Amino acid sequence: MKNLGSVTNKKVGLSAVLLAVLTGCQVDVASHSSAESRMPQQAKTGSFGDQGDGTYINPILNADYPDSDIEQVGDTYYMITSKQHMSPGMPILKSKDMVNWENVGHAFSSLSWAPEYNWDRMNGYSFGVWAGDIAYHEGKWYVYQIDYQHGLMVTTADNIEGPWSEPIMMLPKTDVLDDPAVFWDEDTKEAYVIVNTGKKQKGPENTIEGNENRIYRMSWDGTKILDDGKLVYTGMGAEAAKIYKKDGYWYIFLAQWTMGDPSTKPGVKNPKNDRKQIVLRSKESIYGPYEVRTVLEKGSAFGNRSASQGGLMQAPDGSWWYMHQLIQNDDIPFQGRPQCLEPVTWVDGWPIIGIDEDNDGIGEPVKRFEKPIKGYPINAPKSDDDFSGTVLGPQWEWNHNPRDSHWSLTERPGWLRLKASKVLPQGEQYGPKINEWTNNDGSDGDFWRASNTLSQRIMGITTGTAIAKFDLSGMAPSQLAGFVRYGGTFNLLGVEGLENGDTRLFYMDGMSNKTEGPIITSDTLFVRTSNVRNNATYEYSTDGITYTAFGPTFTISFGKWTGDRLGFFSWNEREDRGYIDVDWFKYDYDGPKGINQMILTPDMQ
Repeated sequence: MKNLGSVTNKKVGLSAVLLAVLTGCQVDVASHSSAESRMPQQAKTGSFGDQGDGTYINPILNADYPDSDIEQVGDTYYMITSKQHMSPGMPILKSKDMVNWENVGHAFSSLSWAPEYNWDRMNGYSFGVWAGDIAYHEGKWYVYQIDYQHGLMVTTADNIEGPWSEPIMMLPKTDVLDDPAVFWDEDTKEAYVIVNTGKKQKGPENTIEGNENRIYRMSWDGTKILDDGKLVYTGMGAEAAKIYKKDGYWYIFLAQWTMGDPSTKPGVKNPKNDRKQIVLRSKESIYGPYEVRTVLEKGSAFGNRSASQGGLMQAPDGSWWYMHQLIQNDDIPFQGRPQCLEPVTWVDGWPIIGIDEDNDGIGEPVKRFEKPIKGYPINAPKSDDDFSGTVLGPQWEWNHNPRDSHWSLTERPGWLRLKASKVLPQGEQYGPKINEWTNNDGSDGDFWRASNTLSQRIMGITTGTAIAKFDLSGMAPSQLAGFVRYGGTFNLLGVEGLENGDTRLFYMDGMSNKTEGPIITSDTLFVRTSNVRNNATYEYSTDGITYTAFGPTFTISFGKWTGDRLGFFSWNEREDRGYIDVDWFKYDYDGPKGINQMILTPDMQ
């Protein structure tokens, strides 16, 4: 698909409130939250993304949106990113200018193809939806991905917003590792998919170290494999291929783990891990033979963060651009793998991605650059929610497939109701294996086996404050419910239902150590959490005006390929009983936010 050149389809300042939070003081925020919510809302800028002056700062999508692929249809760019066991799976975003992105939905309404992703197992941590490929062909949308535990699959839709079909399995897990990409050749009417098969089909005759990448012929309708595949490239950590055709050349873009900062040659081992973007080029055939060059490496803009894996785009003026992720070789990559936008210059038929800052013929990422397409407003993925609709906003994802009988937006219109299920038992069939998901040995904690945890990504790595309003009147004995921040570890601030009918505040850390707080005599509870870089705190209020800090300053962190998230939990230690209602959620952070992403209410109390 990705015919390029003559492009035939694509593929074809810290606030006083936050300072007080971190020092543990009580804060009177009546004038802050209420007055602010009454002011006319305007789109805002911040430390990343659209700067409102015709430029952008990378990462333009500074949140946990990893493994991007992009399909351009008309004047709109569509992006997919992975998210493992989260449900719904494979987020879809869209943009008119490559810089400002908004939610479209998800390609997988649930992870329906395996029982371990269901609420009664929660045994699919680390797996599920990995890097994929989005394509538009003859009026139909396609999304491909490989679940490491199950194989290559495709889902299709007539409309990008869905509904999407049940996944069709195309290759078994015994043959493939990860990262498919497809191409329809309109000249020959042949369709192909390239796949990282790792070492699963590697024979003794292939003495090159690393992953094998194979191209399979595919049916024209994109749903069946027609041959046994042909090996086209082997390299250390070589994956995330994308196929393009431009000016008579075949191009295969690959991310490859090289080793060592000074290395510019693919596959050269040195003591320090690094990841680069390489390009294979052939004049003869999609099968090669291929020349190989490194076209993007980390430079001075992002310290130790490697840069690779993404997709090419073209602007209306003919300029080329590349979207890619940053890899977490940083000291505080708690937001996950964000997306950067780079200019692309073609020199002698080879792309230079970014700016060649050291004049070695290889591009490095830019920090700030002129926007490729001007005239579109500042926008961002949704965050705030007043739960006034009948379906969940696309910013929300469940930890595994939810128990649908135990959540509702209609039982109490304008509120999200989370009913408490009994926490799943410990055992081989339930929850994560030790250290399979968490950053420590706390993976036997109840939180990881509690269904219907709902969350969204944090944005940025500087500052952020999220607030939610809860109604506790439905709490039951032995029920725990409230607010969670989690990635590779979790930190909870919530309430516990006691046998005498009281409700008590508690904080719980990632090792399930519980700090008990005061009895909450009000049915209304506000929870606020703030972070300055990777230091975060919780505070609570019963009137939405005066907040009191509770619990320690804790570290939010990246773990097992996911960044920190903000959300809600509800479980019961003994029985299916009790519920908590969420009235609204509001999230302010140091980054772009479109006016259509903000709750406009007369009062946030």
